[in-house]
Amino acid sequence: MASIGQIVNPTPGSDALARARQRASLVPDCLVEAKRIANTVIAGWHGRRKRGIGENFWQFRPYTEGESLSRIDWRRSARDDHTYVREREWEAAHTIWLWADMSPSMMYKSTFGSVSKESRALVIMLALAEILARSGERIGCPGVMEPIAARNAAERLATALMHAPLPGGLPEIAMIRGWSDLVLIGDFLDDAPAIMARLTPLARRGLRGHVVEIADPAEELFPYTGRTEFTDPETGSRLVSGRAENIREAYSRAYVARRDGLGQSLRHLGWTFVTHRTDHLASEALVAVHMYLSGMPAKATHGGLL
Repeated sequence: MASIGQIVNPTPGSDALARARQRASLVPDCLVEAKRIANTVIAGWHGRRKRGIGENFWQFRPYTEGESLSRIDWRRSARDDHTYVREREWEAAHTIWLWADMSPSMMYKSTFGSVSKESRALVIMLALAEILARSGERIGCPGVMEPIAARNAAERLATALMHAPLPGGLPEIAMIRGWSDLVLIGDFLDDAPAIMARLTPLARRGLRGHVVEIADPAEELFPYTGRTEFTDPETGSRLVSGRAENIREAYSRAYVARRDGLGQSLRHLGWTFVTHRTDHLASEALVAVHMYLSGMPAKATHGGLL
């Protein structure tokens, strides 16, 4: 039978980033959703709303005897018989670490997917950087770029990646401190216990994690029939099946069990888990991660939120 998928050639760092940014600009729905989110959120929107120093109005509250009269909002107080104080919202930049796995398995693209898993991961990573930077957050990439708060953080991240391409696997975690967020993007096809062994210490240190699993449609649907040769992109080992359709049911059970098990383990840590297929719009994953970062429950879509 004709080949359903192939391993695309790894692209040099600068070309991969240029391709990812170009592809993001060609996805109208993704850009529209990103601009809408960036224009409606305010600084400190990651569940950190509280009164304090800032420019944004937060709430009115009754005046307490002994407070400075300069804090009274006389216009609001004139509406009834009570005296009110105008409180402003505390604005503080939050630190978000972004990471995209560039393992060999991420280079896969089937005829059912619009892009490779590598390309989609980079698009989501850079789009998140742009959205978060526009909201005043501090953006970093483990081992590549220290957290910075700048409007051009996405461009600076891209430049850093040109000189220090992302390696495969999970990132080094020594520089990551607690009380920040970590967004991991990859296919997470490695052994689940090994993945959790790397992530559990981060959760115990107070880090909030958000995992985005990127999947090619062929990995879920297993559309293979007849004599089929499978190649492991990580080790190069090969497996030949005389009638691939005979193992479809067993494969599907194993695939779903792996995903469900990983999702349950992550939720046990208090982390979030989003699944995304490359034949769906990148904006679906962006919206889901944005809502989780904002502390809001994400609604399930055909993008596959867990």
